[in-house]
Amino acid sequence: MEIALIAVIVLLLIGILFLFVKMSKAEKLATAASVNSETLTRLTESLVNQQAQLEGQLKQVSADTAASRQEINQTLSDRLDSVSKRLGDSLSQSAEKTGQSLSELQTRLVVIDKAQSNLTELSNQVVGLQDILANKQARGAFGEIQLNDLVKSALPPSAYEFQVTLGNGRRADCLIKLPNPPGSIVVDAKFPLESYHLLRQAETEGDRAVATRAFTGAMQKHIADISDKYILDGETAESALLFLPSEAVYAELHANFPAILDRSYKARVWIVSPTTLMATLNTVRAVLKDSQMRAQAGVIQKEVGVLLKDVERLDARVENLGKHFQQASKDIELIETSSRKISSRAEKIEELQLGEESEDLLSGPPDKAPDPEEAP
Repeated sequence: MEIALIAVIVLLLIGILFLFVKMSKAEKLATAASVNSETLTRLTESLVNQQAQLEGQLKQVSADTAASRQEINQTLSDRLDSVSKRLGDSLSQSAEKTGQSLSELQTRLVVIDKAQSNLTELSNQVVGLQDILANKQARGAFGEIQLNDLVKSALPPSAYEFQVTLGNGRRADCLIKLPNPPGSIVVDAKFPLESYHLLRQAETEGDRAVATRAFTGAMQKHIADISDKYILDGETAESALLFLPSEAVYAELHANFPAILDRSYKARVWIVSPTTLMATLNTVRAVLKDSQMRAQAGVIQKEVGVLLKDVERLDARVENLGKHFQQASKDIELIETSSRKISSRAEKIEELQLGEESEDLLSGPPDKAPDPEEAP
């Protein structure tokens, strides 16, 4: 508004200047000045009126501008207060959330520290396991412990024995006792891990070929030793078990070494891993259960024969008791007959009277021959 009013005033001033220029020209021209004097007077009056109107409009505009400024200041103040309040609330919430997040972060850091300690302990255990597997004697003990745990969890105590000395003086890691056939089976828990490590660590084809030959030779020698030491005629079964406590070695054998498996089949040395050994032990448990049932079946058959004899004797005694009951029933019938006759004669005696009649009766003909049933 102010700019517009200033522009109008400037235009008016330009117009006035223009009129003054005209008036200066009119002074030079006397004739034109006399003619335009009235017009100049009217224009002056009009300019004065317009100036008064402009001054009034300017005052109104100034008042409106002051009110607008006051309103704008109030609005800005209210908005600044609202923004300040929101900012304060937001900062408070952010501080609260930040505190909560820091608390959760601290809790998670505690969990991470615990997990890290567990990882450290696990790494120590892994290092210990590597040390065990690197030592041949310790590795054998590790395989024996795993074998013992599997056998104890699958078979009853009477079905196995550990560290058994056989007839040839060799000591077996485990002997699974089975009835003949097939007989007791020996389980050996040692395995050649050095050559397998060389095979896994081979980087070139030449190193892999050398490690393959070493692993094959070690496995074949171990299979031959088990066949010679632990398969004894008349003492053990015609086969033995080679326990590999590593599923990785077992998988490597079946994936890349069929010749070793053929050699084990021909030597009747069955290679088993922890998984396959558990399946084999479950089969052994079923065989033991079937054998026990067959043994119990013989005992049951014997007991049934004795029971049949007892039943025959019971039948004979029941028959004799029946005969006794029949004789007793016949004797009771005879006793009842004698009792009726006695009662009848007693009634007749009561009807007799003293006198001749009684004498006649007493001196009458003798009675008939006694009834066999009336024999005392």
